Amino acid sequence: MASIQGDMHESMRFLKEAAVALEYDDREFSLLAGLSREVRVAMPLQRDDGSIQTYYGYRVQHHNALGPYKGGLRYHPSVNLNELRWLACLMSLKTALVELPLGGAKGGIDCDPKLLSRRELRSLTRYFVQKLHRNIGPNLDIPAPDVGTDAQVMAWIQDEYSVIYGYTPGVVTGKPTLVGGARGRESATGRGIGIVMQEYAHHRADELLGKTAVIQGFGNVGRHAASDLTDRGVKIIAVSDSSGGIINKAGLDVKRLVKHKDKMGSVLGFDSAEEIDNQALLMLKCNYLVLAALGGAVDETQASRLKAEIVVEGANNPVAYAGDLVLRDRGIVVLPDILASTGGVVVSYFEWVQNIQHMPWSEDDITAGLTVRLTKACDGVFAVATGQNCSLREAAHRIATKRLKDALWITSF
Repeated sequence: MASIQGDMHESMRFLKEAAVALEYDDREFSLLAGLSREVRVAMPLQRDDGSIQTYYGYRVQHHNALGPYKGGLRYHPSVNLNELRWLACLMSLKTALVELPLGGAKGGIDCDPKLLSRRELRSLTRYFVQKLHRNIGPNLDIPAPDVGTDAQVMAWIQDEYSVIYGYTPGVVTGKPTLVGGARGRESATGRGIGIVMQEYAHHRADELLGKTAVIQGFGNVGRHAASDLTDRGVKIIAVSDSSGGIINKAGLDVKRLVKHKDKMGSVLGFDSAEEIDNQALLMLKCNYLVLAALGGAVDETQASRLKAEIVVEGANNPVAYAGDLVLRDRGIVVLPDILASTGGVVVSYFEWVQNIQHMPWSEDDITAGLTVRLTKACDGVFAVATGQNCSLREAAHRIATKRLKDALWITSF
């Protein structure tokens, strides 16, 4: 294969690896890595104190050869185009891996929602829709919750979009069930992590019962992963959030911890547990380390010190490329993000279908569908990893990259 030139987000190197393994040339890689559209809008917001602050909103659309663009909308001060470009590509690979008729996108606003009042957050969200409405829609681009956003934010987006175009529940997913949301959507990513871990245990002729897990991140994904894993017999010995971490090697009471977090806003202060800083938490000895916070949590140095047997990527790109190479050399298995954290987009797809058909599904039907989709994807990834003697990440990217490339080639030429 001819060498692929040019600077890229380091995470794009996973895609490059897959392209090299599949013997794609420069033009094929360029087609895969390229973007369809980038939107950047300025939004001056009058704060409650009368001051004016300008925020910037973004939407990056990667490819829609397989279906409408699909991806999260995050509210975080670190939101920028460079990161969103890779995340949009990652969404294309996720949907391709689990064979959803959707493309990939990502967007957000460079704000800290914790520092905004409810009125400010609502106004900023509606302003964003007013600026962006021509670039989203149920057959064009369907946003969903991500870091810093939730069902309430999606409800505001749906309502503002419907003011312009009439009632359109399919414009976003992750909404409250009362306005067209899918039952089980909030827990889908966390539940998906449990399903993938269970399938990998079966693949190794092992079981989850009695295993230990450490979870970095106790937001929506982390807490639901903790609950699902507890139901599967896993002992959660430590968790962390943006305020810090806690540990109890005898096992944390997850149900009580969730209530504590809801009441106090942090896992800190939970009884029957000691505090631990985030770096020490990452280095704990355990069977599974679930990374459910932001990207870039494990770099090359940290990867060399991890004591977990298996790393599970519950967030987008939590293990940096250099860190992943170290983990491969050390024989530490990584369940990659495009497989392990795909539960959310699978159930988002189910919600979108319900909205188009105006026919709600039961939570049992949704859970069954999620299990079938993820189990099939796991089987494919495990088979390729075994047959081609490569890591699970390499296997997942090869499968997704080939599907995406084939669709792009058919639609483009």
